[in-house]
Amino acid sequence: MGTNKFGKKGWTPERIGNLKGKTYVITGTTSGTGYEAARILLSKGAKVVMLNRNPKKSEATILALRQSLGEDINVTNVRMDLGDLSSVKQAASEVLKTTYQIDALICNAAIAQVPKQTFTTDGFESQLGVNHYGNFLLQALLYPRIEASKGRIVTVGSMGYNLGLKTIQFDDMNWDKNYSPNGVYSQSKLAQIMSIYELQDRLKAAGKTDVKAYACHPGASRTSLIKTSGSLLTRFVWQIMKLTPMVQSAEKGAYPQIMCATEPDLDQEGFYGPTGRGYFTGPVGECKLEPHAKDKAVAKRLWEVTEEAIGIKWEI
Repeated sequence: MGTNKFGKKGWTPERIGNLKGKTYVITGTTSGTGYEAARILLSKGAKVVMLNRNPKKSEATILALRQSLGEDINVTNVRMDLGDLSSVKQAASEVLKTTYQIDALICNAAIAQVPKQTFTTDGFESQLGVNHYGNFLLQALLYPRIEASKGRIVTVGSMGYNLGLKTIQFDDMNWDKNYSPNGVYSQSKLAQIMSIYELQDRLKAAGKTDVKAYACHPGASRTSLIKTSGSLLTRFVWQIMKLTPMVQSAEKGAYPQIMCATEPDLDQEGFYGPTGRGYFTGPVGECKLEPHAKDKAVAKRLWEVTEEAIGIKWEI
């Protein structure tokens, strides 16, 4: 991508000023990059609203953050299961009741490499259901507040978007015929990323230049994502990889999403993350996005199919 506009070291949280008065809503903060993103934003004085599935883990997370940063941090948790649309609706309505400003919604939570085809409460294939449909619904429901706050939507994708089909498998969205843990994960991440660039086009068409939408990826970080949902072999390989320089800390894995949430005048058309070899690690900056992720006809159809699947029209 040529030279990194943030210098040799790439983007780092040193660039963030005081975030007092800013509010960030982040999904999936009980471990890994989501936890680190919450911690860094709180350390800069921001208010953080966490959306997590497990109330016990959420309490433990808040405790850990208070121990690390002090009692006076402004952090709350709302229970939400991305694999259940009614839970997403309930969480969104609670956020709208209690949070009058959203400077950025960071969609960080995801599941990965689910070994066998499983379904969400609403009958969607689980990886697409959680990573794409659940996140899309959350964005649509919180959009009016984000728009009123001149805020941002940040989607944490993955380089995995490029490891499967180079399009969306519209004729079998539940992967009844050819389910594969990695193939479907790739598909779910492609769908998430495509939707962000389609959202940019829709915002532009509606003249809504105050709202910004970004896609990024964490590179390869030491997180529990694979540990919790991958097959035994995937987990074994990952445990070995984690000991090599090919993998970076969860904290570094959080940099791209925080950059997209806070950096002023960041070009929305970029795709951001670690820029080293294979985009695993290295200085954070702009990465090359393969053209199929911005295929307009596919993105437009995906948007319509998604609205129909979740039963809501996202008015922009």
